[in-house]
This record gives sequence, C-alpha cells and structure tokens, in this order.
Amino acid sequence: MEKLIHPEIKREEDVLLVAKPDRRLLSKVPDQEGVRSNVDRRRVKGDAGDDDIATLSENEKTGRRYVVAYDVSVRYEVAGKQVKCLAKAVDISSTGILLTLPPEVAQDLSQAEKINLKFNITPGSMPEGYEMKVDMDAKYIRLGRDADGNTTCGLEFLETLAQYATKKKNVYMLSVAALFLFLISACILLMRAESVLYFKFNKVLYTYSIIAATFLLTRYLFGAWYRPVPIDKDFTPGVTIIVPCFNEEPWIQRTIAGCINQDYPLDKLEVIVVDDCSNDRSYEKIKELVEELKSKEKRFHIEGRLHYIRQERNVGKRDALAKGARLAKHELVVFVDSDSFLDPFAIRNLVQPFKDTRMGGVSGRTDVANTYTNALTKMQAVRYYIAFRIMKAAESYFDAVTCLSGPLSCYRKELVLKYMDAWLNQKFLGQKATFGDDRSMTNFILREHRTGYQDTAICNTIVPNTHHIFLRQQMRWKRSWLRESLIAAMFMWKKEPFMSLSFYMGLLVPILAPVIVLYNLLYIPLTHRVFPFTFIFGIFLMASLMSMAQLFLRKSSTWLFGVWFCVYYEAVLLWQMPIAWFTFWKTTWGTRMTPADIVELFKKNRRKQKRAQT
Repeated sequence: MEKLIHPEIKREEDVLLVAKPDRRLLSKVPDQEGVRSNVDRRRVKGDAGDDDIATLSENEKTGRRYVVAYDVSVRYEVAGKQVKCLAKAVDISSTGILLTLPPEVAQDLSQAEKINLKFNITPGSMPEGYEMKVDMDAKYIRLGRDADGNTTCGLEFLETLAQYATKKKNVYMLSVAALFLFLISACILLMRAESVLYFKFNKVLYTYSIIAATFLLTRYLFGAWYRPVPIDKDFTPGVTIIVPCFNEEPWIQRTIAGCINQDYPLDKLEVIVVDDCSNDRSYEKIKELVEELKSKEKRFHIEGRLHYIRQERNVGKRDALAKGARLAKHELVVFVDSDSFLDPFAIRNLVQPFKDTRMGGVSGRTDVANTYTNALTKMQAVRYYIAFRIMKAAESYFDAVTCLSGPLSCYRKELVLKYMDAWLNQKFLGQKATFGDDRSMTNFILREHRTGYQDTAICNTIVPNTHHIFLRQQMRWKRSWLRESLIAAMFMWKKEPFMSLSFYMGLLVPILAPVIVLYNLLYIPLTHRVFPFTFIFGIFLMASLMSMAQLFLRKSSTWLFGVWFCVYYEAVLLWQMPIAWFTFWKTTWGTRMTPADIVELFKKNRRKQKRAQT
C-alpha cells in the first residue's frame, strides 16, 4: 500500500479571552434544589431576581471576570496624606478589579477615603469595545491572598466600565461614526445618481453599479431596522444540542462545556456529541469531560442530559448531525460546530423566534473568539459581525435568512427529519455534496417555512489565523454558496417581493464582480487612457461603510480592519469566484483531512511520483 503524505495544518498561537474559572463546573445551570442562585456572586446595582432573564443575562456579562496582567497606578488618600503606588491587576470585570500589592498598601486601601486607578485595557483582554485608557475612582471591597500567598485587594469601580466608556469615548466615537455613515451613504447615492445621468453611455456598467449600490444600502437600512425577539421567560421549548466533532482536540471540551452550562430548564435541554471517527484525541477528550461532569455535578442530572457517540468510520458532518437528530428527544434541535463556544444565555435567546409557529429555523450570532491573534483574524472579526448584524439581520426582517450558519443554528426537529434523506443524499452535477450543510438545510427549510436571525443568541468561534487555511476555507464557502444560491434561485421568487429582489441582486453582484473589476481597472485605463478614480473611490466608500458600521455598532478598535477586508477581498478573495464557477462540484474541504481530501491527496501524490519517475 502506498504511503499517504499527510500535510500538517499549522496555526499560530491563538489569542483568546481568558475568563476567570468558576469553582463550579456548571455555574450557569439553574439549580432545582435551590442550593444557590443563578445570579453572579458579585451582584451589580440594579440586579433583578432570577425571573428577569434579560436583566440576569446583562448582569452576568457585566460581572464576568477576565484574567489580566495590567500595571495599575493607584492613588489614594489616607489620614490626610496622598499616596501613589504601582500594583498589578490579576482579574477584571466591568464592575471591579482585583489587585496584587504590598500588604501595607492593601491595609491602607481598606481605610482610604478616596482611591483612584489608572491603567490601560489592552485589546483582547476584555470583550471588544472595552479597550481604552482608564482613569476612574474606586472603593475598597475586601482583602485576600492568591495561591502564591501574595496579598490581594478587591476594588469596586464607582461606575461600570461600560458607563465609563460611554462617557469618555463612546459619545465621541458614535458621533463621528454616525456622521461618516451619513456622508458615505450620501456619496454613494450621488455617485449612483451620476450613473443614471450617464446610463446611456454604458448601460451594462451603470446597471451593475446601480444594482450593487441598491443591494448594499438596502441591506444596511433593513439591518438597522432589525430588532431581536425579546425573551419570554415562560417560553422554554425542549432543545437538543448536537455537536458533530472531527479532529477538534484543542476545542471540543470547551465547546461541550458551553453547551451544557446553559441557563435553561434541566428537563428541557440535552446535549449529544457525535465524534465522526476522529484520528486525534478528540474522542478521549469528550469522554474525559463527560465522565468528570457525571461524577462532580450529579445534581444536574448529567447522566440523562449529556451523551456521546463515536461513529465506526468517518462518514462526514451531515451524517454526524443526522445521527444526533435521530436520537434527539426534544422538539427543537440546535447544531453547534465543535470549535464554537456558546454564551450561557444563547439557547434561552435562540428559541424565542419559534413562538411564531411558521418559523422553521433560526441562526444565532457568531463572533470571532480569536479576534486579536493577528491582522487576518481582526479582519475576519469585522466581516463576521457585519455579515450577521447587518446582512442576516436584514434578511431576518423579511423572515428569509438564506444561511442558518453552522456555528449556531436551531431547527424544528420534525423538519430536519422530514428533509433528512434528501439532505444526506444531496448531489450536484453527479457529485455528492459533502460541505455547505448549513446552506443546504436552510434551503430545504426556507422553501416552505420562515427562517430568522436572533442577534442576542451569541456564540464565539475559532477562525483561521493563517492565510493558507483561510483561503482554502473561503474557496469551500464560495463553492457551497454558488451551488446553494443557484438552488435557492429556483424558489426565492415566491418570497416577499422586496426580499426576492434583494436576493437576486445579491446573487448577481458577486458573480459578475471579477468581470467588472477587470473592465474598470484594466480595460478602461488601457483603451481610454483614463485613471479609474471613480471606481476606486467607490470601493473605498463601500469599505468605509463597513468600518463605520463596525465602529458605530460595536465601538471596537478593530473597525479599521473593515477597510483592510475590502482591499483583501478585491485583491485576493474576488478571484476565487471564477475558480468556484468551474470547480463548485468538488467535494474536498481543504482545511481538514476528510475522506474526499484523502482521496484527492492520494491522487496528487501519485501524480508527483509519476513526474518524479519520468
């Protein structure tokens, strides 16, 4: 048997938020025995009882602590004397901070009349939007010691960091972002008015320009009008979370923990993990965590709520999801990727749109977990946020989301079972479809039912941090987008008229984009000796629109990478589309060694060997 060369997929070290671990493994699961409350131990002002789920969710985020290593300048007044010293922050939340400092300073702080703190919140140490310089007052809470015997002092901010950010930077940032959003939109409208005036000189080009601008601006407009379905604490339908896993050893335990550690009724939530015959230690990791939870968290009925299965051979993600769906005992099934981590209130929010009996599937919001690893991940973080908060939100306004994304999506189980055989055996141009499972299932559902988006149902996912893996992922996505968009085009005309028109515009624009770019950047300059200033300025406006929307909505320092993404798209990603036109029947993933990838690699090695022999 010939030896198969297995290429190692190398990644950089990912930069992730480090939340301070809770001594309880399942700190967010409702305790039916009433031993403890589900409210965070460090209660914040305005806390409501456990019945007010929306307030509880917001307060949990406010009190969530992160492990840090900031230098903090401390100034305090004690016995009429001003003292200044340097301390080290070890963890921080929006409401307070824990410092290590000399015992005598800690004792002084317990008696201080006034305490002032100065420090920098570095990008990646707290959620996006918190990175800033801080100069604020605090008050003493408690003394303690860490594991190394160092003296620690807990301080509470006199106002939360969210309030401080709003006062110190957000008002300015929001004003600037809003102004630029208005100016950019006005410029795009004026340029398209010019297209109408000069339409007779180049009907094809100006038609494309008008369509592209209309599609973009209307998506932003309806995305701005979108509002998530509010939480009804009494609406808790049964949910089964299904996690398909293939070679996700680094992340699978964190994924499972996030799925089971949900603020949701015990008898209404189960988790099924299906290992698709991984060839790393994923299955061992799954078994290890499940057995630990069973032994340490018996009061939460883990035995009957958390299950794991191992496929006898690798048959693909769709089969793994189908296996879990057949075993699911609840009315809703949630698909979660094995490298995605749920917010503790994700399921509570995700199910709310199903109060509409015509709703067939709902997508949650996916944020990037490793945003601050490098420029590539920052660029993807902006793209993800705009794709969900603007693009999916605009589609949800018409109950017609065209892709219920793999990291977090929910379906009615009866519909998944109804379409399962067709989904599992889907072929396109004679080839079995092995990826694009989320878009494919969405198409089956969307034909006869509504699909929505719930912005408050949040998960965080790991994105590629090297260009090699990223480009392979994007090529796979373009192939599945093209295949499923052509399928959706056969029935989208039956949907709400404006949504239908928007869909067909969104299909036409990226397919024709490579031709339009070549025409403007090569043909026009070479034949007419005219520099394509207007075209380049139009690209800059679209890039700025994305960046300003990121700044306005998320207040994050990553906003500038929206421009970088658009440049990267025009220079690199755009040219994957022509390749996808002629290869969208391919079944290889490119980012992991699925059976199709192994066969393709085997053929490639055979070709190399033949060339070497000749």
